[in-house]
Amino acid sequence: MIRVLLAEDVRVLREALAELLGYEDDIEVVAAVDRGDAVVPAALRHRPDVAVIDIEMPGLNGLDAAARLRRELPGCRTLVLTGVGRPAHLRRGVEEEVAGFMLKDSGPRDVVGAIRTVAAGGRIIDPQLAYAALASAGSPLTERETEVLRHTAAGATPREVAAALNLTYGTVRNYLASAVTKLDARNRVDAIRIAAEAGWV
Repeated sequence: MIRVLLAEDVRVLREALAELLGYEDDIEVVAAVDRGDAVVPAALRHRPDVAVIDIEMPGLNGLDAAARLRRELPGCRTLVLTGVGRPAHLRRGVEEEVAGFMLKDSGPRDVVGAIRTVAAGGRIIDPQLAYAALASAGSPLTERETEVLRHTAAGATPREVAAALNLTYGTVRNYLASAVTKLDARNRVDAIRIAAEAGWV
């Protein structure tokens, strides 16, 4: 019997997934939580074989929860089931040894199959997400443009970025403008979004 913990903050999705898995003879949902910071305590209490975790949850995001779960209960494998298929999330998940990544628009049989694959020691990645990660593997930004965008993303003004990086105000503005152009963004906020989603900043 595969013991499963569900972590999903949207109640209707959590309950629908629990009901779906309830029809499987070899799968038992032993716990269901609606917050990321509830994952590890529930897992330590119920000892699941597989934790099916959403990324965007209150309290703690799913990838941070997966990282803590790996440290606290290494025998529990993680399957991320997300509606946000960002390449950066996949790369972070691989770093945290997440066993699987599936998108929420996957078919029910695909999700059930992924749980069985992960429980058996295998790995599974949604093909759409894998392709997106491969397509965005290389950053067009220079190291300096990346630094400037990273500081800007953290809330620094161009003058503050200039002071932090020992650059002139005009040079920082030029780096921001070139990053916007290279990323085909509408403005610097859009450039930060694009770079963050690709895992470049």
